[in-house]
Amino acid sequence: MNSAPLILEAVGVRLAFGGVQAVDGVDLRVHEREIAALIGPNGAGKTSLFNALTGFFHPDAGTVRFRGEDITRMPNWQRIRRGIGRTFQTPSIFPEMSVAENLAIGLQLSSGLAFSLRPPSAVQRRARDERMAELLGFVKLERLRDRQVAELSHGDQRLVEIAMSLSTTPSLILLDEPTAGLAEADTSRIMSVVRDLHDRLGHAVLFVEHNMRFVAALADTVTVMDRGRVLLDGPPSVVLKDQRVRDAYLGAEESVHA
Repeated sequence: MNSAPLILEAVGVRLAFGGVQAVDGVDLRVHEREIAALIGPNGAGKTSLFNALTGFFHPDAGTVRFRGEDITRMPNWQRIRRGIGRTFQTPSIFPEMSVAENLAIGLQLSSGLAFSLRPPSAVQRRARDERMAELLGFVKLERLRDRQVAELSHGDQRLVEIAMSLSTTPSLILLDEPTAGLAEADTSRIMSVVRDLHDRLGHAVLFVEHNMRFVAALADTVTVMDRGRVLLDGPPSVVLKDQRVRDAYLGAEESVHA
């Protein structure tokens, strides 16, 4: 059992759309410096839960806490300021701009410069450029700094989005299907970055993923959703071999090595 303090806690979260109960009384806990996976079949409610956790939708019932503070009704931008970062199923970046320009937007928003009428000072520009270099180095995209994002591979675009999520200096990062549509080589690159989020930066990570190799290799804990509810949670060595999980999600023919 993890003895580290909780960084994120959801209790009894419910969220419905047009009479469809997308999230039905879900409990979820993520500890400091933990890598947690959220899995389940399509339509299980995983992204809806992510939206409730990050403030894109407010739950109909239940409570969401971040480091003990009730953030259930808190707007998204306030959650970001408290230390929650997030990526999306489809990379949320500006394809017509360069990698550096994308990161500059995130850095200016996090520093409060985006809405300032005064141009940044030399000191502020230098600090921004140094932080940008750190982020690009972390995701290993220094060579692509001046490339237009639309020209990048899907894997590189994913890394740009992760770098943008880091520009707000989060302590918890939620990744929504980070390897969706990626080739094996790009999946390995994303896997390496997620490990570094934990090992080098000390972040907690919660990710939705369908790639079971990715889940088994990285996750400390796995929560399985099915039809809006939690089916099972625990260590991947137990969860991924559970027959209920295989029946609901993995399929009887799938082999899982955890």
